[in-house]
Amino acid sequence: MGNSNLNNPREMYHTGKFPDQEQGTPALQSKMDPVPDCGEESYKGHNRLEGRNALITGGDSGIGRAAAIAYAREGANVAVHFLPGEEEDANEVKELIEKEGRKALLLPYDLREDKAASEIVDKTVEEFGALDILVLNAAQQIAQTELKDISIKQVEDTFKVNIISMFETVKAAEQHLEPGSAIVMTSSVNNFDPSPAMMDYAATNGAVGNLTVSLSKYFSEKGVRVNGVAPGPIWTPLQMDNGQPEGKIPEFGQATPLGRAGQPVELAPTYVLLASDEGSYITGQIFGITGGMPTDL
Repeated sequence: MGNSNLNNPREMYHTGKFPDQEQGTPALQSKMDPVPDCGEESYKGHNRLEGRNALITGGDSGIGRAAAIAYAREGANVAVHFLPGEEEDANEVKELIEKEGRKALLLPYDLREDKAASEIVDKTVEEFGALDILVLNAAQQIAQTELKDISIKQVEDTFKVNIISMFETVKAAEQHLEPGSAIVMTSSVNNFDPSPAMMDYAATNGAVGNLTVSLSKYFSEKGVRVNGVAPGPIWTPLQMDNGQPEGKIPEFGQATPLGRAGQPVELAPTYVLLASDEGSYITGQIFGITGGMPTDL
C-alpha cells in the first residue's frame, strides 16, 4: 500500500518542456509561460521572523519574490529592491506583503549606478527603523556561446550587479546589523560547475561564494550569520532576457538528475531557515538547491 502523504519530487510543479520564449529588458515574471510559482498560494508561515525587518535585492520576481512572500508570512516587514521597469511585478509583491499585515517598501534602483546599493539600505532603515535580514539576490545573467561576443561592458555590468553591489550593500548595512541578524547571499550552481556559455556570470558567482565565507568569518564575532544559497536551474525571469543560449528554453532544467527545473517556492524554506533562529548554528555555508546537480568542483 502506498503512502498518500508522499510526493514524487520528479513530478512536482512543472514537468516537461517549456514553450520557447524570450522577453526584452527587463523581463517580467507576469509575462512568462508558465508563470513561476513563488508560493503566492502555497507558502504558509509559522511566525519564525516575527517583528524583523528585511531587505531583499531583486525581490520583485523569481527567488527574491519567493523569499519576500515567505518572510512576510513569517512575520517580517520587507523592503523589495527591483530594477526600474519591473514595477508590475514589484507592485504584486507589495500587495502580497501588505495582505499579511506587514510593511512593504519598494526600491526601484539600478545597482550598476553609483551609490544605489547603499541608498537602498538607507531607505530601508529610514522606513522600518532597523535592518535585521539582508538578502543579496539581484543578478545579471547574459548567455553568450562565443567568447568574442562577450563585450567588456557586459562583463563590467555583470560584476557591478552581481558582486560589487554586494560589497557596497554589506558595507552600508554593517552599522545596522545587530547580534542575531542574518545575511543571505544568492550564488549559483555556476559557483561549482561554471558554464562556458555564462563565463562572466559564473565568475561572479565564484566570487560570491568566496565572499560569503569571508563575510561569515568577519561577522561571526558580531553575532551576525552569513550564508549562501546556490540554486540550479530555477524557472525565473533571469532566463527570459538572454539568460539562456538561443533555443535552450524548452529543455531548461531537464538535464538535472530530478529531470525538471525548480520553482522559486522550493527555495523559500531555505531562505527562511538561514534568516531565522532555527539556523542559529549555521554560518559560512552555501546550500545547493540544484535538482541533484553537484556542488563541488
